[in-house]
Amino acid sequence: MQGWIKIMKYLSQILKSLNLDESEIPRIKIHGLSIHSKNVKKGDLFIAIKGNKRNGNNFIIEAINRGAVAVITDSSKIKLDKFPFFKVKNCRKALSNIASEYYDNPSRKMSLIGITGTNGKTTTALLVKSILESANLKVGLIGTLGVIAEGIEHEQTLTTPDPISLNKILNNLYLNGFTHIVMEVSSHAIDQARVEDINFEVAAFTNITPEHLDYHENFEKYKETKAKLFQRLTKYSKSIINVDDDFGKILSKQISSEVVPFSKKKKISSYFKNIRCSNQGIHGIINFFDKEIRIQSNLIGGFNSENILTAVTISCSLGIKVKAIEKGITECSSIPGRMESYTLKNNGIAILDYAHTPDAYTKVMITLKEILNEKGRIYVVFGAGGERDKRKRPNMAKALDGYAKHCFITPDNPRYENQNEINDQIIKGFKKSPYSVYNDRSQGIKAALNISKKNDIIAILGKGREKYQDIKGERVFHSDLDIIKEFSCE
Repeated sequence: MQGWIKIMKYLSQILKSLNLDESEIPRIKIHGLSIHSKNVKKGDLFIAIKGNKRNGNNFIIEAINRGAVAVITDSSKIKLDKFPFFKVKNCRKALSNIASEYYDNPSRKMSLIGITGTNGKTTTALLVKSILESANLKVGLIGTLGVIAEGIEHEQTLTTPDPISLNKILNNLYLNGFTHIVMEVSSHAIDQARVEDINFEVAAFTNITPEHLDYHENFEKYKETKAKLFQRLTKYSKSIINVDDDFGKILSKQISSEVVPFSKKKKISSYFKNIRCSNQGIHGIINFFDKEIRIQSNLIGGFNSENILTAVTISCSLGIKVKAIEKGITECSSIPGRMESYTLKNNGIAILDYAHTPDAYTKVMITLKEILNEKGRIYVVFGAGGERDKRKRPNMAKALDGYAKHCFITPDNPRYENQNEINDQIIKGFKKSPYSVYNDRSQGIKAALNISKKNDIIAILGKGREKYQDIKGERVFHSDLDIIKEFSCE
């Protein structure tokens, strides 16, 4: 494996696409890029980004003192005597361009597949990765689970990393021989221009339901943000769109690149000819124009059939052969943190799932109801993240209400928010299901597992395979999976 490559470029090379007066750009060697003053090293270019909580413009002097040799800002108030600094209209967009230029535009050298939507991104991405690897391609994945690429040390990142980290990762993958990269693309990343200069060969839309409204203010702005990913595609790109989704229908008519629609309900470019979902998995036939792809998957749930359809449509659009697609779907038998099933010592079943929206909760409950033994009951452990959309909290309880025999409300990632206030807002949504409140997630999970009996299902939702909780600015170790394993037969 090739390690991280140190890069040196002249400032004029990095800024060449920003329409600056080249005569004003001094001949300065740049040895790195930074958006955090505390991480600045000697020879770095510092880009002052305005965040939700901190403004990089307030840390310019600290960055210079730490060794920054030039500064990019979009503030009209910044004045630096005898020091190279450059004003741009939008620092976030400039950052995306600068990072791509610094790392020689790695996204243009590989085939990039971007996947966006409220639910299904991670599962779809892993399915696509499995399919492409079945076609003997060297594939990397960047998303919620971090960077997953054979021979490359696993690295935990944001769902979509910042432009510097993203281009650095892409460049490293390219230098190590990777030809295809599957990426989850979050709405935050689109809005913050993290993928502004990323060249996607294919971009896919899974679905959209109200989410991240604390950030986007309202559902309409959330949808507008998702649409921007497809509006930025080149005429050579393909847009894979779920037209069963109401917004997907609208989106498909607004895109200038080639659109490949897919549906579970309608006979269009890509659709399920027939489908059978059971507790044994998902089986059926997908039609992609004149091709038939036979699906045999161990994944369960109607929502996973949608993820499979998305992945197959992406892969067909890339020209992957039918046999490789069928093999890739079959071999992707489990998804970390997605409907992971563990048999308990008491012969109950624990389900670990990352679901954290009302819509995702509903889909999980419908699936669990379908596979539940007639003698069994459903218990649910869940919570809501702090400093995130408060409006969805009672709706999370509503989505579980009536399905669950008992709910165990626990902290998720409270951050700096008062946990009791989070709990009170969740509780407002309950009408039928009884519930208990725990201020320690481990205790809540153990209580649910201890009360369960043979044939019961205990769904532990929200955190999946995360190994920490965000509490008052600290990452405190916590693993839902580790607790499940204490009670399981493994």
